[in-house]
Amino acid sequence: MNLQEYINAVKTLNLYSYHYYVLDDPLTTDEIYDGLYHDVVVFEHENKNEILSNSPTQRVGDVISEGFTKASHLSRMWSLEDIFDADGLLKWLKKTYKLNKNISFYCEPKFDGASLNLIYENGKLAQGITRGDGVAGELITQNVKTIRSIPLSIEHKERIEIRGEVVIFKDEFDKINEKRLQAGEAVFANPRNAAAGSLRQLDSSVTAARNLVFLPYGVGKNSLTHKLLSEKMEYIYSLGFRKPPSSSTCQEFDSIEAIYEVMKRDRDSYSMMLDGMVIKVNEIAAQIDMGYTVKVPRFAVAYKFPAVEKITTVKEIVLQVGRTGAVTPVAIVEPTDIDGVIVERATLHNFDEIDRKDIRLHDKVIILRSGDVIPKIIKVLTHERNGSEIKYERPTLCPVCSSELLDEGVLLKCQNLTCDARVVNSIYYFASKPCLNIDGLGDKIVESLYNSGLVRSVIDLFDLTLDKLLALEGFKEKKSQNLLNSLQNAKGCDYWRFINSLGIEHIGEVASKTLSENFGSRFTDATKEEIIACDGIGEEMAESLLEFVRVNRETILKLQEILRPLEPTKRAEAKENAFKGKTVVLTGTMSESRPVVKEKLELLGAKVVGSVSKKTDFVIYGEDAGSKYDKAMSLDVICLTELEMQKMISESEK
Repeated sequence: MNLQEYINAVKTLNLYSYHYYVLDDPLTTDEIYDGLYHDVVVFEHENKNEILSNSPTQRVGDVISEGFTKASHLSRMWSLEDIFDADGLLKWLKKTYKLNKNISFYCEPKFDGASLNLIYENGKLAQGITRGDGVAGELITQNVKTIRSIPLSIEHKERIEIRGEVVIFKDEFDKINEKRLQAGEAVFANPRNAAAGSLRQLDSSVTAARNLVFLPYGVGKNSLTHKLLSEKMEYIYSLGFRKPPSSSTCQEFDSIEAIYEVMKRDRDSYSMMLDGMVIKVNEIAAQIDMGYTVKVPRFAVAYKFPAVEKITTVKEIVLQVGRTGAVTPVAIVEPTDIDGVIVERATLHNFDEIDRKDIRLHDKVIILRSGDVIPKIIKVLTHERNGSEIKYERPTLCPVCSSELLDEGVLLKCQNLTCDARVVNSIYYFASKPCLNIDGLGDKIVESLYNSGLVRSVIDLFDLTLDKLLALEGFKEKKSQNLLNSLQNAKGCDYWRFINSLGIEHIGEVASKTLSENFGSRFTDATKEEIIACDGIGEEMAESLLEFVRVNRETILKLQEILRPLEPTKRAEAKENAFKGKTVVLTGTMSESRPVVKEKLELLGAKVVGSVSKKTDFVIYGEDAGSKYDKAMSLDVICLTELEMQKMISESEK
């Protein structure tokens, strides 16, 4: 890098910082920013007399918004040095051991959110201040008081600063963006920006509606006498603060690296976004002796994860047709390596999203990959456009059967029931576990049966014979007979499974059980008024059911004749108990399988559903409880262990 390239890099970094910290509108990914920042650091190290006063290396954090009062921290909020690999960790340990060899380390997740400093005086929350430039930040106490994971008072009566990260859980982030899309507002690029933007709202009611979560990671000014950081943090948690999902104490390189690898592997299972692991010297006295450089503490470092956000280019947009006829657009992008996975496709959800984000062919975009979920486009880099981009036109014909598409605004639907894509996907669903659970009827088998012409609808499955199957390539006698046995076993299924297997849009397992219990085989003749009167069935669901029955009545009756599903028996009303009439969610691994636990609760009159909301009465959790448990905690829903559930059942029986 020469001098002019350095000047340009500083200018670019400052532009990125302004959009990121002030406008909450990032222009690039962390990876691009970190790479350019690293190049600037290298240049400045070799050319100390050329360092610009406005270089991002010369200040600690972001700027103060004019919309808030400025407030000083009692002690400085430092940034952390970043390392990116095992070599970086070895170098940092080498420097640290030179200062003190008799040390251990405290490791915890590095949450991807907005830093916040809380000041408590005489046990009361006195101030909430954003990190700002590390010396002073924005006074946002009123907003902070809306965050339910922040206690308004604590038992500790001496003045103390408690530092932490404000995050938005991933499922809550999706809901916020969905609401913004429906309102025609720009969506947040990621949970980090949503958290920062939510904290800095001039209207605190907006902050309150965002379900922010505060996770403490340290203390500033304090009079605590603990000798170890791990002990000090346990004390902080005991004051009423939320504990991080994981933390560990260890010694030496191998242990740190092992903890890092596990955390990196499991990062997608966390309810909140992580971008690395923080490593701190555990001994407080050693921290004090080590002190600070001009910018960072010598006793702590951030071990960053590989990037999950990358910049790529949209090559084309292809269409997929599902079992209900819904047409979903998918972006084909330039192959991009994200954390060791080559990504070539990104979901676009629906056509309204293409319009709202103004996604065009040849656009440069930021894509986000999370776990095994197909990556999604989170931002279009409109400032990178050069005129070669092409606006996408909504299709009018089905990409599979060429029939005219029904345009419902957000959704486009193929109405042709004989469309190849609809037929194949409906057979997949028909045979799946929540439906008829037909063993041996996997994706490849379905495709083979369909392509051979033997099966053109679910009804054709029951016309299969051993001779017909053996005539197909790859079908041996045992495999063929097993499939025929599975098809025979599907007969006499519970009636709700029959309804669920039809693949009616908006009608899932819970609604299928409701329809089965209320109507049985008479569901095909139920009126709209009767259907809406059922608990949990809305107008949209009723209209979807009525439309499906109108178009497919003959098929439904034929399948019913073949399968002879069992009419539901009227379940005796449960006696009064703690779970009768309650909405319950199950999560985690229990001593009994979830279907068994679910059946027990349903016999008690509980309604067992799959997702947590404000209407949920209980969440019952086992080992490795995940995001459902975290969401329940954030909504103050009562959470019970399996043992606590059993005790409540026993007490009710008494």
